[in-house]
Amino acid sequence: MNTGSMKCSVSLIWGALLLQLGGCVAVPALMVGGAAMGTMVATDRRTPGAVLEDRGIEAKAALRIREALGDAVHVNVSSYNRSALITGEVPDEQRKVQVEKIVLAVENVQKTLNELAIMENTSTTARVSDGILSSRIRAALIDEKNLIANAFKVTTERGVVYVQGRATARETALMTEVVSGLSGVTRVVRVVDVLSEEDLSGMLPAPPALPK
Repeated sequence: MNTGSMKCSVSLIWGALLLQLGGCVAVPALMVGGAAMGTMVATDRRTPGAVLEDRGIEAKAALRIREALGDAVHVNVSSYNRSALITGEVPDEQRKVQVEKIVLAVENVQKTLNELAIMENTSTTARVSDGILSSRIRAALIDEKNLIANAFKVTTERGVVYVQGRATARETALMTEVVSGLSGVTRVVRVVDVLSEEDLSGMLPAPPALPK
């Protein structure tokens, strides 16, 4: 791994630790530079409107679940292209159904995938481990030159890796190979909208014009 990749991996892991430990944490500017953010936006295969709506879905769902159920559940909602992935733990089937109803009622949600487990909430240590694994996965996808890492969104729960995104069958197969080969990954669940190679070509930016 080159120096740039090492820096990226360290930043991703540190960011995951901050997020998993909870609270609103100020992220140093060195971790997310303007150029990096610009590249991420440019390579996201959702429309800008969908990106904003996905962020709104996640924030509203988290707030409403917290208000309704408090610490009785541990739920994460990850929205991609208005499809909400629900992961985490709930104590019983009744609350599993309740959580999905809450998420479905959030504005702009078009569909849900309810992957909640009926079990005790995981420990902080387990959640930090999942966050670190997600960061290692993102770093591995960035290192794979034949993939656009930002075409995928990664969520990890108890070692199970959920990957959302928009990608071709070729990209999805390569992504699965990369992710499943990492230590700590117990299973890969793909929640990917499959694109044709022609669709992908239409999304890619046109090459720069040659000087006359």
